Amino acid sequence: MDTLQHNNHTVRKLRKTSAVASFDCGDNDLNDFISNESLDYQKARLSVTYIYESDLGHVDGYISLANDRISLSDFENKTDFNRFRKKRFPNAKRIKSYPAVKICRLAVSRQMKGQSIGSHLIDYIKTMYLTNTTAGCRFITVDAYRDAIPFYEKNGFVALNTDDEDDVTRVLYFDLMDLED
Repeated sequence: MDTLQHNNHTVRKLRKTSAVASFDCGDNDLNDFISNESLDYQKARLSVTYIYESDLGHVDGYISLANDRISLSDFENKTDFNRFRKKRFPNAKRIKSYPAVKICRLAVSRQMKGQSIGSHLIDYIKTMYLTNTTAGCRFITVDAYRDAIPFYEKNGFVALNTDDEDDVTRVLYFDLMDLED
């Protein structure tokens, strides 16, 4: 799934030759990343960015991904980790970590907020990882800022554990197997 058409827009992987000249989501760090760092991260194989681009060539949103895992070190103790995996892998071989993809950054331009573009980008990633069998991937993770948690919960994400309830960010995950039921 290289590209996807949606409401006069295309979701596609950011190309090496297609720098994003201007983008404003209201967050300087996210604006700077897409305009000045995303291609360097891609070139260094640290993350891959997918853009939501209008037919006129305007980038109205993006999502950047990297490999991740859910493992024992994500939990306060081994008992909590065992509860997590027992619920999801009742008869499977127990391993110490499970493959995931991490949403490193997700942004929607100011003028397009409220039009479900962020949810569409997440749905694109869910579909891509369900249909692309190049490598195993069971979960999508994100370190969500407190004010973004309701958005991710609306998209099916849940808190990984309780030890970060009062932190600036909270680890959330989505189990791709939930889409196969």
